[in-house]
Amino acid sequence: MRYQEEVFEQPLSGVTGLEKARPRERLLLQGAGRLSDLDLAALIIGSGIKGNSVDKIAEKLVQILDHTSAPVIEVQAVRAIPGIGTAKAAQICAALEYARRRLRPAENRIRFPQDVLPVIRHYADRRREHFLSISLNGAHEVISVRVVSIGSVNRTIVHPREVFCEPLQDRATAVLAAHNHPSGNVDPSDEDREITTRLRQAGETLGISLLDHIIFTQNNYYSFLEHGAL
Repeated sequence: MRYQEEVFEQPLSGVTGLEKARPRERLLLQGAGRLSDLDLAALIIGSGIKGNSVDKIAEKLVQILDHTSAPVIEVQAVRAIPGIGTAKAAQICAALEYARRRLRPAENRIRFPQDVLPVIRHYADRRREHFLSISLNGAHEVISVRVVSIGSVNRTIVHPREVFCEPLQDRATAVLAAHNHPSGNVDPSDEDREITTRLRQAGETLGISLLDHIIFTQNNYYSFLEHGAL
């Protein structure tokens, strides 16, 4: 169940003067953490246009952000909101991207094979193999983790186009492939070696490098890169 946000711009009778105040005043008095998403969006946008108030523009922006699964919102989507011009759309997208970069947890930057384990380990106890595609940006920060395929107890069928489809949309510069072994044995099978070769070759063609392929369980992992198999 989703909590319903407070609507500060439509105060009920009997509210205090602070509750009637505009978002900027409340931010200065209470801090940004006390403002709703609509208030924060309105502050970023700044002003509206004739026939379309800043509150209405902010509401539309929040709706777009709520319904997008992409880690980075496209400037065209923001520019399409009536009342937002090219310069303002660029400013909004820049603010969102800057916040995403600065607030990303440090543990989501992949420096060593084991760094990815906290991001994927919750799949280790699945009774069937889950093949994961992990999109990375140029700093090797995790953009997204997606389940590409779910297989049988000891085998999953994966095609390179499924692994690279979403990373292409993410504009990723590298991909980490990973899958769990329900058997508890992390030694790669012949099929695991074959798909690793195919993914490496597909990545070279697409310009998105396959950083590693990791087989993992709850207590152990196998890195193709560490074992010189990639």
